[in-house]
Amino acid sequence: MDIDVFAAAHAREWDRLDELVRRRRSLTGEEIDELVELYQRVSTHLSVVRSSGQDPELAARLSSQVARARSAVSGAHSSSWTDVIGFFTRVFPAVLYRLRWWWIGVTAGTLAVATVTGVWIATNPDVLAALGTPESIARYVEHDFANYYVENPAGSFAAQVWTNNAWVAAQAIIFGVAFGLPTLGVLFLNAVNIGAAGGMMFAMGRGDVFFALILPHGLLELTAVFVAGGVGLKLGWTLIAPGERTRLRALGEEARAAIAVALGLVLVLFVSGLIEGLVTGWVTNTWIAIGIGVVAEVLFLVYVFTVGKKAHEEGETGDIKDAPAAVPVAG
Repeated sequence: MDIDVFAAAHAREWDRLDELVRRRRSLTGEEIDELVELYQRVSTHLSVVRSSGQDPELAARLSSQVARARSAVSGAHSSSWTDVIGFFTRVFPAVLYRLRWWWIGVTAGTLAVATVTGVWIATNPDVLAALGTPESIARYVEHDFANYYVENPAGSFAAQVWTNNAWVAAQAIIFGVAFGLPTLGVLFLNAVNIGAAGGMMFAMGRGDVFFALILPHGLLELTAVFVAGGVGLKLGWTLIAPGERTRLRALGEEARAAIAVALGLVLVLFVSGLIEGLVTGWVTNTWIAIGIGVVAEVLFLVYVFTVGKKAHEEGETGDIKDAPAAVPVAG
């Protein structure tokens, strides 16, 4: 198909649809019928352009036009809450389920690196000594590690933690476009930091304190980071092995799904931030505090493997409806 000839043949219909959308509040009955007919026709044009894969810019233009026309036909103002509910009951969990093996792999790898790092530090006095003076390590273990969770007001601390964790998760996803290499760096550094903290605590006989303060919020918080890392690595791998899709088309589809994950993780990290700010260090009963973290983690996993599995099996991919077939690139 000659895409230029196709565009020239249908340009008048596209311009007319734009005109009707702009005047949607003052259309006559005949014009409303025309708007609906043109909306359906241009939706078909969009599918044709996407299938050809020849002009991502035209696909993006028609995608935007179809979205505006749909809003004019159905009334976008009345569907906002439906969209939000649909996002959290279908789109977000479906992507999490579809990419589950990526973030499960990241979870296993990160825990392995953290464990090896922690054991290495805890069982090698020379390595421990290289991390600081005996006084500074003792101060960290006996005071600083626990005090970190209670030295600031709970509300402001929760907000600070939420912002920081959301940024780390966003980095892990965004860096995926660089073939996933920076994502691996973020995950490795995070694993080493966790292992180093645990190693120092265990070396000084405070392993119980380490787990008591990490587990309440860390179960859900680290799962969110692992999910972000897995999605970022999937994004990077898509550039390397796009499969039967063109590289740009594959990247566009996976990038839009990654954006859905990033948005959904904002809520997940908000919950973990609340637990870290209001439970960790403040709830004195260790088992109650850990129990709250376990419940939050179990609910998240049940959400993914029930709601997400169902949506995935029904065909939900997490891609944005009527989105362009490729991500925009600089000309």
